[in-house]
Amino acid sequence: MDEKLKILLCEDDENLGMLLREFLQAKGFNADLYPDGEKGYKAFLKGKYDLCVLDVMMPKKDGFTLAQEIRNVNSEVPIIFLTAKALKEDVLEGFKLGADDYITKPFSMEELVFRIGAILRRVKGKKDKEITLYKIGKYTFDTQKQVLIADDKTQKLTTKESELLALLCSHINEILERNFALKSIWIDDNYFNARSMDVYITKLRKLLKDDPNIEIINIHGKGYKLIAPEGQVSSQEI
Repeated sequence: MDEKLKILLCEDDENLGMLLREFLQAKGFNADLYPDGEKGYKAFLKGKYDLCVLDVMMPKKDGFTLAQEIRNVNSEVPIIFLTAKALKEDVLEGFKLGADDYITKPFSMEELVFRIGAILRRVKGKKDKEITLYKIGKYTFDTQKQVLIADDKTQKLTTKESELLALLCSHINEILERNFALKSIWIDDNYFNARSMDVYITKLRKLLKDDPNIEIINIHGKGYKLIAPEGQVSSQEI
């Protein structure tokens, strides 16, 4: 990356904290490590951070309290919680405070980097200009009117169908992470919402079936991918 993204890392386990900082730096991030919430908050006030990774159980000021104070200063900076606590109420508390993700220890550092990347792509997507039209093979997808047009046939989409297709189009020929899609559209990635999304994927496949070059495939354990031959995809921004 041309300009290193700056990460605030708060972790009271010295060994884990140093390993995480070194790993993030090796992956091209600029990571500042602090051992407690008080020092982390002072650093946040002085520096400009693109993302925060906060341990929940810390001395002087826990991660939840720190996140609340950070949110009072900056309501948009992404926050990921690291914790050994896996109780449902703790996870819910984290998301109520505006967490973008929640990782339970022990975890893979590669997974953390993957999640950071997914969150930063989402943030960048929100800042990019809104795309109103996608041309996918023989189809034209109007995101504002929520219609899919092919030849002389216009198909009206529901709001959920339109939102999901827009996400797939924004990740054309790339993996759309399942949890990211669920949290973006359904807010919660619980079992029932996951089943609901599977139903909508099936509906979208039927809507796109008239072009044999277009397909939505499952990527096992990860998500979905909208496949379209190169040269058959374009978009129009406002």
